[in-house]
Amino acid sequence: MSEASPRKTTSGEREETPAIGAAVVLVGVLTIIYMISQFFRNSIGVIGPDLAREFDLDARSLSLLASIFFFSFAAVQIPLGMAIDRFGARAAMLATGLVMIAGTAWFALARDYNDLVAARLVIGLGCSSFLMAPLALYAARFPARQFATITGIHVGGGNFGALAATAPLALVAASMGWRSAFVIVGAISCVALALVFALVRESAPARASRLARAETFSQLAQGVVAATRVDGFWRLFIMQLLAYPTFAAILGLWSGPWLSDVYGMSVEARGGVMLAMVGAQIVGLFFWGASDRLFGSYKTPSLIGAGLSAGLLAYGALGSLPHSAVLPFVIALGFAFGFTPVLTAHAKSLFPDRLIGRGLSLINIAAIGGVFLQQIATGALIALFPAQMVDGARIYPAEAYQFVFGFLALEIVVACLVYSRIRDPHPSRNN
Repeated sequence: MSEASPRKTTSGEREETPAIGAAVVLVGVLTIIYMISQFFRNSIGVIGPDLAREFDLDARSLSLLASIFFFSFAAVQIPLGMAIDRFGARAAMLATGLVMIAGTAWFALARDYNDLVAARLVIGLGCSSFLMAPLALYAARFPARQFATITGIHVGGGNFGALAATAPLALVAASMGWRSAFVIVGAISCVALALVFALVRESAPARASRLARAETFSQLAQGVVAATRVDGFWRLFIMQLLAYPTFAAILGLWSGPWLSDVYGMSVEARGGVMLAMVGAQIVGLFFWGASDRLFGSYKTPSLIGAGLSAGLLAYGALGSLPHSAVLPFVIALGFAFGFTPVLTAHAKSLFPDRLIGRGLSLINIAAIGGVFLQQIATGALIALFPAQMVDGARIYPAEAYQFVFGFLALEIVVACLVYSRIRDPHPSRNN
């Protein structure tokens, strides 16, 4: 991989811009490994009704199964950030990737509900570095003005993994069973990790800088505290806590049961609808990822995207959507929620270089830990409504899902109010 050419930022710091070929390889490989994480995040949405039937799960049990991935993912973000800053992003990805592969095998061989939950917890640990470690590499290799765009490409490309967790997973599950689907994903994971080992390298200047500022454990821990004291941290933390987790709760958990319970869709049909939702989100991720340059701001496009998302959720809460409106609704929702990479770029702009790993990991705790909280909370809310037993499956009424849509819309509005007063250090404002 050819060495990058240094450039000066407006603050006087030198940043690397990789050669085009090296940049394509770097972003391509890191996006592939992130695709696998996105698959695991969202896979329960499609096969959830089938797991509920096979293992006799109610809404609370299903929400725990989906959310435990995000709990373990979030729980290790602080030590992960410390490890990235101390040992490097590549080492973190290789170590956690082995854990992911082990968890995937466990899930495919699960004998009961406890096995499923434990395996999902291990998979969450294994996938914990596949966003933060790449972002740390991008922060070191690309100019600040390109970071939001590269993040949008990474997250948008990675969401093809979420795409695979919709119709493709539904087709494999219907024809070969959900266990076979996870065996296949385990094999793909081995190949992806081998690509990271062979092709991803920390740049020489970044490695030298990291080694030069090597910190003791006590200093690393003090850096975590220092990151929480950065101006704007808590406003962004709250926005992340309620933004991405809202969409993840819908796509990764409740979209499948909603389509099944309210509209009677088969696994193949709901996989197709969810495919459209993720496809729209991917388009949105690429669109919103570059929108900060258009607006010369991180805050403005984030508030526009969040406002659209809240409005759509409120619309879904007003009454049961007719069958013909379901597809346009999920497409619009997926596109609107594509604004989240701009929040990540906003977070990167708040932290000094020495705190990038820890700062972004703390923000990721909000995004991923928020999914755990959202899925647990929405599961409890849906369980408040009486379910009917039909062919051995629990069917919840449309009102249960409408109530959840309204609850999530209100959360987004609150997040926007908090976030609206954050500082906005966009690079275009320093020129």
